[in-house]
Amino acid sequence: MKILKPFTFLFSLLLASCVGNMNPTGGNSTPNYPYFITTEPLVVKKISVPVGTKLTYEEHFFVEGKQNHTMREAKLTTIDFPPGKELIWGGVPVSSINKFFNSEMRGYSVLADFSKLREDKKTKFSELWQSCSSDIGITIKNEDDWSFNKENIADVESCSVLYQRYFKDDTQQQSFLNEMYAELQKINSK
Repeated sequence: MKILKPFTFLFSLLLASCVGNMNPTGGNSTPNYPYFITTEPLVVKKISVPVGTKLTYEEHFFVEGKQNHTMREAKLTTIDFPPGKELIWGGVPVSSINKFFNSEMRGYSVLADFSKLREDKKTKFSELWQSCSSDIGITIKNEDDWSFNKENIADVESCSVLYQRYFKDDTQQQSFLNEMYAELQKINSK
């Protein structure tokens, strides 16, 4: 019995140190997703991206961190534009486009930088967008096109957590998103 006491103590210590460091999301650290920083202008998901754009991809076996080349567009999860080189999407400067985390949904979130939106460029669409948040969710028909192509945009899925298509019985949320989608259709920019 005396022989087991040191082992029990060591086992308890080991278990406590493991439990204390556990991440509730399933890992002990953030995954080191593969990414590429563009070194020349490229067209990605039908968007012209400038030098310095960060393209982040899905987790992949044996591929982590910074890459020396682009990977398959089908695996792209995020486009982060360099500061000062925001994309104009729907007439609004955006800093990032992120594929929906839910793989059953076809679309992406667009993160606006309203501090870069000039007063003379504001529209009813940009005002609705800014009124609820800096990010909107867009459902699309073709997953290979993240540009502001109104033919490919199926709907405005969400505006922050305040307005979401998920809540079908909430007429206020649905009306707001319907209005936002109608105003998006009036925008002439690409």
